[in-house]
Amino acid sequence: MKTIVVIGGSKGIGQAVVKEQLAHNNVVSISRTLNSLEHPNFTQYVCNILTDELPVLPNVDALVYCPGSINLKPFKRMSVNDFTDDYEINVLGAVKAVQNYLPQLSESSKQPSIVLFSSVAVKMGMPFHTSISAAKGALEGFAKSLAAELVPSIRVNCIAPTLTDTDLSSRILRNDKLKLLHAERHPLKKYVEPEEVAEMVGFLMSDKAMSFSGQIFEMDCGLINLKV
Repeated sequence: MKTIVVIGGSKGIGQAVVKEQLAHNNVVSISRTLNSLEHPNFTQYVCNILTDELPVLPNVDALVYCPGSINLKPFKRMSVNDFTDDYEINVLGAVKAVQNYLPQLSESSKQPSIVLFSSVAVKMGMPFHTSISAAKGALEGFAKSLAAELVPSIRVNCIAPTLTDTDLSSRILRNDKLKLLHAERHPLKKYVEPEEVAEMVGFLMSDKAMSFSGQIFEMDCGLINLKV
C-alpha cells in the first residue's frame, strides 16, 4: 500500500480522489474542513495550506494538490489583490506542499509522484479568466520545471480539467438550464465529473503511468482540441 497525501481532500475533486484511493492505499487528507468519510485507511488533518504548519508525516509516496479558485470577473474589475490571492492558493500553496513533503517523497521506494491541477483556461483564452489563467499558467511552468529537476526519482504531472461539477463551480452550474448550456458548449456534450478526474489521478500515481512526467493532461471534453 502507498501513502497518498491529498491537499484539499474534503471537497470536490480532492474528496473524490480520497474515495477512489481508500480501498487500496493509506490516504491522508489535509484540508481547511473535515471530511465526513470514515475508513481504517484514512487520516485527516485540519490545516490552512497558506497559513498553518503542515503536519509531520513519516511516509509519503504520492502528493496530490487540489486547492484552487474560480475568480471570474472582467479584467477592469480585477484588483492586484485578486491576482495575488489566486496566485497564492494555486501556486504558492502547491510550492509549500511540495517543499514540505519532498524529503519523504525522495525516500519513497514506491515510485513516488506528484499530481497538480491546472485549467483549460490556460490554453483557451477565455474571457473573465485573466487571474486564474495567469495563476494556472504559472503552475504549469512550475510542474514542468519541477519534473525536469526531480527525474528520474519522482514523477510530476498536471491535470487541466474543463468545467467540473464541484462546490467551486456550483454558482456556474446552479440550475438545470445552465448545466445543459455548459454541457452543450463542449463537443462531447458534457462537462467533467470529479470521479472522472479522480480516476485520472489514480492512473498518474500508479505504476501504469511510469512513462509520464512533466505532462499536462487536458480533460477538456473536446473543448480545446476539437472544432465541430
